[in-house]
Amino acid sequence: MFDAVRNNKKIVQVFLLLITLPFAFWGVDSYVKNAGSGGELASVGGVPITPAEFQQAQREQQDRMRGALGANFDPAMMETPEARRAVLENLVNQRLLALEVAKMRLRTPDERVRSTIAGVPAFQENGHFSLPRYEAMLKAQGMTQPVFESRLRHDLALQQVLGAVAEGVMVPRASAEQVYAVQLEERTVSEVRLAAPQYAAAVKLADDAAQKYYDANRKQFEVPAQVRAEYVVLSRDAMADQLAIADADARKEYEAHPERFRQGGERRASHILIQADKAAGAEVLKAAREKAEGLLKQLKANPADFEKIARENSQDPGSAEKGGDLGFFARGAMVKPFEDAVFGLAKEGELSGVVQSDFGFHIVKLTGVKAEKLRSFDEAKGEIVAELKRTEAAKKFAELVETFSNTVYEQSDSLQPAADKFKLAVKTTDWLARNGKAQAPFDNDKLLGELFSDDAVKNKRNTNAVDVGNGMLVAARVAEFKPASLRALDEVKAAIEKGLTIDEAVKLAEKDGEAKLAQLTKGEAVELPWSAAHTLQRSMQGVPAEIMRAVYRAPTDKLPSYVGVKVPNAGYALFRVEKVSRPAAPSQDDPRLAAIKQQYARVMAEQDFGAYIAMLRKRYDVKVNAAALEGAKER
Repeated sequence: MFDAVRNNKKIVQVFLLLITLPFAFWGVDSYVKNAGSGGELASVGGVPITPAEFQQAQREQQDRMRGALGANFDPAMMETPEARRAVLENLVNQRLLALEVAKMRLRTPDERVRSTIAGVPAFQENGHFSLPRYEAMLKAQGMTQPVFESRLRHDLALQQVLGAVAEGVMVPRASAEQVYAVQLEERTVSEVRLAAPQYAAAVKLADDAAQKYYDANRKQFEVPAQVRAEYVVLSRDAMADQLAIADADARKEYEAHPERFRQGGERRASHILIQADKAAGAEVLKAAREKAEGLLKQLKANPADFEKIARENSQDPGSAEKGGDLGFFARGAMVKPFEDAVFGLAKEGELSGVVQSDFGFHIVKLTGVKAEKLRSFDEAKGEIVAELKRTEAAKKFAELVETFSNTVYEQSDSLQPAADKFKLAVKTTDWLARNGKAQAPFDNDKLLGELFSDDAVKNKRNTNAVDVGNGMLVAARVAEFKPASLRALDEVKAAIEKGLTIDEAVKLAEKDGEAKLAQLTKGEAVELPWSAAHTLQRSMQGVPAEIMRAVYRAPTDKLPSYVGVKVPNAGYALFRVEKVSRPAAPSQDDPRLAAIKQQYARVMAEQDFGAYIAMLRKRYDVKVNAAALEGAKER
């Protein structure tokens, strides 16, 4: 793709983050098809959002959070009223934007879909678009090319709507400079920490303090129910690993689809771009074409001047400084009119005529040619075998799902029949708690819920076969069970008394700190072990927010000035502000000013986006069923 359009607009990306849209977001057609029976959680413009849609969105959000947080992810965080409401609000926002796209009848040109796909790194080999890789990636995800491209088309249409909102975000330089001055102001401080342990010796607990705390906070000392489980896993990937693909079958696939193993010829080209949107008026297009034709005339007279003329005239900022050079690329990497022009040139050094694309008018010079090459069978064999294994395993897995599920259900007193029938190993877990953090596959809420059900615990039956994702079905049974219990007071008394002592010590540290702060503020002398002076700045990382707020709220009309901060669970901190340094006015190209303008623009973008969504909510009549939202919680 052209360097000028390689990067998405930052503000549009902000909007996309605000609604956390998945890449393949739902279009209006799918919303209408899903409309139907009662029990909906909300409606947007009269079209319902069903519990099934909500649960799917909740699972997708859970998967995103699990990927981001890893072992720190707790599924319970997705079941809070706030989290559930956020998922629903996100769905409502998606629906509103999709309806607006449909109302505006926005369309995405084929050229833009093609160029976007070509620019996705996952679809590239050696930095260039690879059709075989593209097809293989979609196949691995169980998605057809038309479905993927339809969803992408919707996503790009959405960006047109958000782009229109983003164009209104303007950050005045004066406002940015004010923020610059505030953010980069430095304060030189010394500090004293009054740590709670220093006051622990002065704490005297009542004899019954631990008992009272124990009685009032019994839930803290509950040990949740636990199980050790046996389980079997029917895995599509494991099936693939066990399959053997004959060379004859791999060769047959190779010979049946030679186009998949053809590495298309590549071209290297330079271009000069005169920008002109196709939607611009006739006068704008005419002027741009005439300018391009004038440059082409100069080039025909002096072909050796291409780089010089490109640097001086091309309006593609990414390539102009390189004399128009775009490097090597394969078919599918550029918009079609440009691609056709490049691949229509026969020999190096040849010039095209004036070519019009969505970006404007181009003059193209062919500067390099790499001939087309067919990968040999031996080169492609590994890829073919892996794909045939995946395909055969997916087919076999689909055929066995129902039989596996029926076996663990019908012979519910043991997993061994299923293990024998499907040649699976019966595995054993460590102790698992219902709300604890467990390793896969028991990090799946549905599987864990089945394992702690009365049927599994009391009746000693197998769980149902649960789809835990990634082509895996899991069935389990309880091997051992420990009911919930309460730890005895004698077992936890020492820890309780230690915690109560620290709590009281924190209070003493805070009281002493506030008294000393009052003395310092009055100008009285107080002997304290002040630290060496150091500088704070609002943008510094690692400084607790409460400390930063206190230091920057300190008066500066008379220095030194003093502030105190309660440090949660730790004590009290005193700060002496000794010096205030304000930055000089920034230069036009100061990167710090540019970063602040970008941050400021993001804040303004969020406000504009919120106002835009509020307007859409009025236009399309959003209704939320709070009772149904609570009822949609998955068991």
